Amino acid sequence: MTNNDAILTHNLRKFYPRVRGYRDLIFHPWRKEFITALQEINIRVQRGTCFFLVGPNGAGKTTLVKILTTLVRPDGGKAFILGYDLFQHEKRIRKLVSLAIAEERSFYWRLTAKQNLEFFAALYGYSRREARRRISEVLELVGLASVAEMRFNTFSAGMKQLLGLARAMLSDAEIIFVDEPTKSLDPQSANKIRQFLRHELVKRQGKTVFWASHNLDEVETYADEVAIINQGKIMVQGPIEKLLAEGRRSLFHLYVQYVDRDEEEFSRSRIGE
Repeated sequence: MTNNDAILTHNLRKFYPRVRGYRDLIFHPWRKEFITALQEINIRVQRGTCFFLVGPNGAGKTTLVKILTTLVRPDGGKAFILGYDLFQHEKRIRKLVSLAIAEERSFYWRLTAKQNLEFFAALYGYSRREARRRISEVLELVGLASVAEMRFNTFSAGMKQLLGLARAMLSDAEIIFVDEPTKSLDPQSANKIRQFLRHELVKRQGKTVFWASHNLDEVETYADEVAIINQGKIMVQGPIEKLLAEGRRSLFHLYVQYVDRDEEEFSRSRIGE
């Protein structure tokens, strides 16, 4: 690992127990079966870059994001965040990373944007004075200062996404993880999110953005580097320019090459039977 590495993983693995039916429980009560969510994940993300992880539904994107943000424990392999071992320095890593999500259940509907952020600032250990200052800063950065006193349940989908980013920025984390931040947004709101992530966080502030996405157009436009994941495996990783310089017409054709293939070779997800 070098000083320029924000994220480095080696053979990272994750398994989940398979949900079993009554027949299996009766006739094979001791048999254990698992679904392979991630298998031998090896990625390297450099500091101050916009890194995209793309793949189909169920490919393992969200699981990998949750592992790298310490929300889920891996079952094997190694991972380092800014030089810190994921297994040994969870508390330290939690201060260095932040996950931006705008799920409605993660905010209090009847509270204003400012009140929601005050609650999360308290969880981060900010004093009231520090919280007021930091909340004002992040609301100004994401363009929500003028609606700080509006209730969350009056926000549009785009505004909720921006408030999710504001919450992620409260701790001033070095690495911001975003999981499909432009999903279901209108073009104008989506473009605002993309511009903020790429130009404000990466270009101006020098943060590292780890961006899970389905949108190949935004990947080609905003990515420094991209990794394609399918059935829990990293199929290819590299800078956009290099990947597209190898005889491929577009990122779509590269994606199809690694994802739209015979799924039978990836379908053996049971282990330990």
